Amino acid sequence: MDDELKRLVRKVALQNAFEHDGQTRDKIVLSKILGTRPELRNRVKEINAEISAIVSDVNKLSLQQQQSEIEKNFPELLALKEKIEERVGLPPLENAENGKVVTRFPPEPNGYPHIGHAKAAIIDEEYARMYNGKLILRFDDTNPENERLEYYAAIKVGLDWLGVKYDKVKNTSDDIELIYQKGLELINSSTAYVCTCKQEVISKNRREMKYCKCSTLDQNQNNDRWKKMFDKFKAGEAIVRFRGNMSSENTVMRDPVLFRIIDGKHPLLGNRYRVWPSYDFAVVIEDSIDGVTHAFRTKEYELRNELYYAILDALKLRKPKMMEFSRLEFKGMPVSKRVLKPLIESGKVSWYDDPRLPTLEALKRRGITPEAIRKFVLSLGFTKADTLAPFDVLESFNRKIIDEQSTRLFMVKDPKKLVVTGLPTSTITIPNHPTKDLGKRNVTVDENFYLSFDDTKDLKPESKIRLMGIGNVQIKTVSDHLTGQYTGDELVEEILKVQWVSQKNYQKLKIQIPKALFIDDNFNEDSLEEIEVYVEPYFLELKEGSEIQFIRFGYCRKESASLAIFTHK
Repeated sequence: MDDELKRLVRKVALQNAFEHDGQTRDKIVLSKILGTRPELRNRVKEINAEISAIVSDVNKLSLQQQQSEIEKNFPELLALKEKIEERVGLPPLENAENGKVVTRFPPEPNGYPHIGHAKAAIIDEEYARMYNGKLILRFDDTNPENERLEYYAAIKVGLDWLGVKYDKVKNTSDDIELIYQKGLELINSSTAYVCTCKQEVISKNRREMKYCKCSTLDQNQNNDRWKKMFDKFKAGEAIVRFRGNMSSENTVMRDPVLFRIIDGKHPLLGNRYRVWPSYDFAVVIEDSIDGVTHAFRTKEYELRNELYYAILDALKLRKPKMMEFSRLEFKGMPVSKRVLKPLIESGKVSWYDDPRLPTLEALKRRGITPEAIRKFVLSLGFTKADTLAPFDVLESFNRKIIDEQSTRLFMVKDPKKLVVTGLPTSTITIPNHPTKDLGKRNVTVDENFYLSFDDTKDLKPESKIRLMGIGNVQIKTVSDHLTGQYTGDELVEEILKVQWVSQKNYQKLKIQIPKALFIDDNFNEDSLEEIEVYVEPYFLELKEGSEIQFIRFGYCRKESASLAIFTHK
């Protein structure tokens, strides 16, 4: 292992240990290293010993020593944390008047909401509330081929879960007749025309900055073609185009599409309409007539602002203030439906609630709280800077929220038997949380225990361990199982503390561990690990959806009596 890699390993080990009461584990560090350096997967055996040595060295340091080393050698770790914690709230809006600000969240009902939708909805709501204004939920439903009633409902469910409160709900399709009127106004003022050129010709003309022959038609010809779009022309045979500027350096302005023919059945309006406005046209009309004062969208639409205001000018409509912010997605967790839909159709991902995904349903199932998402979004601020956030930044916000309400339970992986003689009691009382009053549980034990193999692999005769909540045990023999003698409850420094479950009563449990869905744009076939563990039977008494911290493993959300989903460390 070269010096650069050693430095990276130590950095990861220090960061993880410092965030988890001074202790980390080699498997955790290895996993994080492989997440950032996947090319090392073929060298796991080679680097494992070095990682174990570095982890052991880091674990021997006190929290103060770990922080001192981070401050000296890796100050960016603390700087990033401080930067995230310092940024709270959003910057003031230009020309915003208290009580008069109107924002809108305009999702297209063509899929399940994801973290990007959450960012947009939260920003829209925060600004509306900041100025005692109003938020409109407006479904941008003008492409019947992609939209389904299921998605309208899913978006509302997602917003309710996030706690986003809106003052009005509407659909763009509600105003289809008004949008037709505005389209006809542009045609009659010669600001738009109906084009029947083939798509390849249109594309070629736009590339070469050449005007289309259809742009020379007179008003009567355009009106006749407009009427034919509703009953004569087939899909793809005619479109309405805005008369922009074919020589513009901004390609958006090269006579863009305002209306097209789509024969698909609309989820709300059925087959009553077949001429549908483009997003570019519908958003202009809707924002203006809805009284929106400040409209926000992601920065890939920034070049479309020129068209947005040109249409408003042509129709002499009131002008909202358009502003852009960066998209939000996580590294290795794409939000694009073009990427996710094939994964679901091929069975590589179970559904939109698969815990590997950045959809709101998946984040909820994984154990991420809406409060954490809101804090995370606001910590990013209102910026156009690309936001490909590491998932562990969201985790850090979530950890602070769930820690105080998560029952601590023992969990054993790869069980190894231990027989202990001399135990003074058959019932152990254990608090459900080290500092919060979450109650206590009574655990019935006899001399037979299960320990995790990782906690036993280095034990030898005469080794001493402390069974957490019970006391100290001196190991007597090590073979296919361990034997030991109880030696009392006196606290002893530098003794290995191990968790356990009773052989007399335990619960088998599967834990799903979601990992990065993509590594370097390639689907990660190992992105959902499933392990089988033994846990305390008290797990069965917890409600489904409860958050648990399995000691020295991490936080998990109870999915069912036999399944939990790993949330994060």
